[in-house]
Amino acid sequence: MRRFGLTRTFALVSLLAMVVLGVALVWASSSLLRDQGIKAGSRSAETYVRLALEEDDALKKAVATGTSVPEDTAIHLREQLGLGSDRPPLATGNGGSLIGVRVWDPDSNPIFDSTPGQGSDDGAAVGFSDGARLDLALAGETAADVILDVSTAQGEQRSVSRSVLDVYVPVFLGANQPVGVASVTLDYSDTEAAVAEAIRLLALVIVAGLGLLWLLLFRTVWRTSKTLRYQAAETARLALLDPLTGLPNRRLLNERLERAAAASARDGDAVGLVLLDVDRFKEVNDTLGHPRGDKLLIEVAARLREVVRDADTVARLGGDEFAVLLPAMASVADAEVLAQRVYSVFSTPFNLDGLLLHVETSVGLAVLPDHADDITALLQRADVAMYTAKAAKAGVAIYSPSGDEHSPSRLVLLGDLRRALDNDGELSMHYQPKVDLRTGQVSGLEALLRWQHPLRGAIPPTDFIPLAEQTGLIKDLTARVMGMVFAQTAEWARDGQRLPVAVNLSARNLLEPDLDLVVGALLAMHELDPELLEFEITESAIIEDPVRAGGMLTKLTALGIGVAVDDFGIGSTSMSQLRSMPLRTLKIDRSFVTHLVTDPGGASLVRAIIELAHDFGLIAVAEGVEDVEVTTVLRELGCDVAQGYLWSKPVPVADLGAVLARIAAEAPPLPKPRRRRAPAAPVPSAG
Repeated sequence: MRRFGLTRTFALVSLLAMVVLGVALVWASSSLLRDQGIKAGSRSAETYVRLALEEDDALKKAVATGTSVPEDTAIHLREQLGLGSDRPPLATGNGGSLIGVRVWDPDSNPIFDSTPGQGSDDGAAVGFSDGARLDLALAGETAADVILDVSTAQGEQRSVSRSVLDVYVPVFLGANQPVGVASVTLDYSDTEAAVAEAIRLLALVIVAGLGLLWLLLFRTVWRTSKTLRYQAAETARLALLDPLTGLPNRRLLNERLERAAAASARDGDAVGLVLLDVDRFKEVNDTLGHPRGDKLLIEVAARLREVVRDADTVARLGGDEFAVLLPAMASVADAEVLAQRVYSVFSTPFNLDGLLLHVETSVGLAVLPDHADDITALLQRADVAMYTAKAAKAGVAIYSPSGDEHSPSRLVLLGDLRRALDNDGELSMHYQPKVDLRTGQVSGLEALLRWQHPLRGAIPPTDFIPLAEQTGLIKDLTARVMGMVFAQTAEWARDGQRLPVAVNLSARNLLEPDLDLVVGALLAMHELDPELLEFEITESAIIEDPVRAGGMLTKLTALGIGVAVDDFGIGSTSMSQLRSMPLRTLKIDRSFVTHLVTDPGGASLVRAIIELAHDFGLIAVAEGVEDVEVTTVLRELGCDVAQGYLWSKPVPVADLGAVLARIAAEAPPLPKPRRRRAPAAPVPSAG
């Protein structure tokens, strides 16, 4: 049985309450009216007794002496009371016409009976019919009751019934205690009929009033309930929709994913999930303003709706990230066709208030059950595919386990890295010398983090550094590195060895709003000269968010710390970005240096980078140098500094002194380079 709604429940409960209230009001009112009628009759009865005693001294005497009234006196009294004659009653009042009067002494001896034939002569006066009322009357209280009087009509063999009011009235003759009791019988039929009519009228008014009140209340509650239901439905609808684009949000997408997964398990169909975001959307927001950024998202949503099937769901997950649910797919290949169609919506520029804007996207695709067993894994693996597409600039990428950085082994490694941060001994710093190509002497060091796992041994930085960057652990890791490097550099400076040390920062570090405050606090704590420090950032870190990166680099250089661009040449930094950054050093990526001798075009490329560095007043540093021949070419091209295994691999502090002494001792006089462009900035001294 369907459960009643709140409105129906209220209607039934309130109707029942109104019925109970109506019955109670009618009952209370009828009781009150009946009591009023009986009280009015009782007052009339008292009036009859008082007037009867006042009219006849013989009755007073009989009552006083407790003797029966003689018949002639009784006849006279009946006439005075209007009983048994054409004379009207002595007094009428509003309690009903008089039927009869009887009087007894306190011992229940009859004194007077208005009924003809009943009196002292025959001694057959009817006794008291109600002992309880008699006791009340003897105690000085008038007591009345409505009884049914059944009599036989004179000359006819039929019974006539009527309601009479039988009133017991105490008789006082100036004394405090009654000297007798009078029973006054009144015709109550008219009064009872009037009371019944009044009760009916009152019941009608109560029923009508309560009914009208119930209707008003029900109408108010119904309309309020309807409004609340509408508002609740609207709130529920809005809770499932993105307010900007009107697309389903993450919550609604999850609900539909669950239904699609259930259908997939039942019917054997595949379920595809496409995730995408707008590349460099933050730059669009910062450059063009949030209103145009919002308009771009609305346009993206509209285009996505146009290219998908009716059964598909386009959702906005937040920010610039969208998802497309592809239920009932036949295969991964079919899902990929739709993913490519989604990617194609970015092939034409977006019109933002007359401004044509070309934006790109990265699309990731995962399919249930091919790539995941449940919707949680499906979401995670579609996200992995999207970031694979972003990293490879592939446009569309299908999930592959080889690119999943959230495998169980990676999670175990992440847990071990967190533990290593809390323990001393596992993480340590190694240092690789940088050599001035003019003198052959060490001009500085690069600090490189190493992790010695207690069970797995040495773990390469290429395994745990990207993991830290992807999970946000890089902030704590960088703080740990800076603490160790700053302390060591300060110790060397106190011992008279002023070797500048370079520390690597990630793109995430540059987005930390308090990085400069942390660095400033470490400098003060170790009393370290900031000229002995240099921060190395990758070219990709500048490209990712040039505005915020440039702002933080400016704050760091204001502290006196130099900045170097690492792995230069493999990104797409523009000349304007490079010029706007407060840089000191440009490091040529090892991929160009390694093939410098064997690749005829390599030398030209390296020469261009070196000349670019010098034109901007920067120091050119080549990394990955492993043989003397490469060193010779670099000197000829005008490179300032080099580092690599030719001189030393990164070594711990304990071995660094011997390495520095060996490099200083083995540095031969180098021939004068055939071509040399002096750097615009001074090369740091080895101290």
